[in-house]
Amino acid sequence: MTRPHRTGDRPVAAAREDAHAWSPGTARARFREGLAGPTAGVAAGHTQANLIAVPADWAYDMLLFCQRNPKPCPVLDVTDAGSVTTVLAEGADLRTDLPRYRVWQDGELVDEPTDARAYWRDDLVSFLLGCSFTFEWALARAGVPIRHVEQGRNVPMYATGRACREAGRLRGPMVVSMRPVPPEHLRAAIRESSLLPAVHGGPVHCGDPAALGIADLDRPDFGDPVVLADGDIPVFWACGVTPQAAVMASRPPFAITHAPGQMFLTDARDEQYRLVGVD
Repeated sequence: MTRPHRTGDRPVAAAREDAHAWSPGTARARFREGLAGPTAGVAAGHTQANLIAVPADWAYDMLLFCQRNPKPCPVLDVTDAGSVTTVLAEGADLRTDLPRYRVWQDGELVDEPTDARAYWRDDLVSFLLGCSFTFEWALARAGVPIRHVEQGRNVPMYATGRACREAGRLRGPMVVSMRPVPPEHLRAAIRESSLLPAVHGGPVHCGDPAALGIADLDRPDFGDPVVLADGDIPVFWACGVTPQAAVMASRPPFAITHAPGQMFLTDARDEQYRLVGVD
């Protein structure tokens, strides 16, 4: 898979020390004004979402792709064709309220704007998918260090050797995000993330990256490399950038997505998606 261009935006939480305390509405307003950067650590306790918008004649294929691959593509909302709003965030505009977008034509990345209005089309159907940044608050509360946040970097993401189940015209590899976890915190990381299946749930692999077909942790396909501390175990979660890998592999005529790591902040609280009665 061709390695796409990556932006050099500084993580929002590193640039703005108070970003964890922002309301989702405040975060969206800042992004609407042009603030860009990865959103890990922003608006504590609120659900973050991946975005992919495709023409209506590709929407069924995308819905089927998500249904057949729920681990990397957990659907939180699907809009009507042409709609720029979502039930997940009152008053939000999907064209302006993400930090940065990606615009794709025939599977090629053609732009990374902070405002997608110039590219938006009346036939686009938007899919909002759960994001693993959501469960990082639960990991942190359980004492699990979040290395990419500590290091002021975007989370590293890798295209794996595991093919997603094909759906209509869509195919491609599963993408994973990686977080280094000390062995003594591994059980907590698995437990806490597994309680939130709507935002990818538990890991798909712990340990040797070669088992996923990943050759070099220092060369992520998306995001930034993260330094592992002595003894850290690389832990891999299914990632909502998977539809972007499908766009690159399947080459639909047009799509708009979020830039990797630069998510849509919803009004939903983490607790709304947390399983109960299984602690």
